[in-house]
Amino acid sequence: MSGGDDQELLRHHGDVDAAPGLVDFAVNVRLDRPPAWLRDRLAAALDRVGKYPSQQDQRAAQAAAAQRHGRDPEEVLILSGAAEAFSLLPALRPKLAAVIHPSFTEPELALRTAGIEVRRVVLPAEDGYRLDPRAVPEQADLVVVGNPTNPTSVQHPAGDIRRLLRPGRVVVVDEAFADAIPGEPQSLAGHRADGLLVVRSLTKTWGLPGLRAGYALGSPQLLRQLGRLRPHWPVGTLVLEAVRACCEPAAVAEAERAALRTAEHRRELAAELAAIPGVRVVGPAHGPFLLLSVENGEKVRGALRERGIAVRRGDTFPGLGTNDMRVAVRQPDQNRLLVRALRELVGWDEA
Repeated sequence: MSGGDDQELLRHHGDVDAAPGLVDFAVNVRLDRPPAWLRDRLAAALDRVGKYPSQQDQRAAQAAAAQRHGRDPEEVLILSGAAEAFSLLPALRPKLAAVIHPSFTEPELALRTAGIEVRRVVLPAEDGYRLDPRAVPEQADLVVVGNPTNPTSVQHPAGDIRRLLRPGRVVVVDEAFADAIPGEPQSLAGHRADGLLVVRSLTKTWGLPGLRAGYALGSPQLLRQLGRLRPHWPVGTLVLEAVRACCEPAAVAEAERAALRTAEHRRELAAELAAIPGVRVVGPAHGPFLLLSVENGEKVRGALRERGIAVRRGDTFPGLGTNDMRVAVRQPDQNRLLVRALRELVGWDEA
């Protein structure tokens, strides 16, 4: 990344790399539309959008998310997408924020835009982008880390993240992709600790990027501080219905089955890509995406695009460069298109 304060690069997202007509490996959304049962739930809720979102709907959504993670409803803040939580971080009034990179760039962008000092903690590639809690500045009173991390697909041990907790510090854990990992073994969503704020998304698993639905988990006091500048009715009736529906036991079980399938597809895709000369796959990967390092990456991305394939450029993430690219894990037939194209472009063609 050229220049630590290049906000245009921080604003870049995968939807910019994708375009209609391209096979989309750039955006990490599992479905191209919500499943039929969820569409039916949202359609039924349309009869309620003629009124302001009710307290009953609000409480029902909080209760569903709370039950999902073994918490109290007061420990849930419903969000207009997980990204809203990052836009709210300045309300916590940190003096020094440490952001673990490479990672989702919205938290740093929101903090810098608010004039808050940000220290980047860039995890080294040679160490597999693994978290070292000792690298975080002691004086940081806000720390942001992804788990699993976008774009590296690294899953940090929950114990390492808990080591970041200390009096006077808020630790924000971005778990937007946690439900894409079978069993969620390193999730802190059900863990209570002073200063711990866990952010969850429903967008990725349930095909809801156009609706924006998520929630934050933490102590009631911390959530009140996070949301103190929000307007009345900050989320709509359909978001509340989506949170309620997607946190119910049947939906959680469906997400688990999908995570198991994705894990298998990821293992197959990672093995095939790693066998291509000139392609390095960052591993072990745990999320529904892979980080690749490809020789002449910028040219390769352009060539893939000419062949109708979109991938996410990596050089907008602090700590990555032009040879890095992120690819979503798709269905096997789509994954084969990517493997075949990369074999022809940077490796060899078995055919």
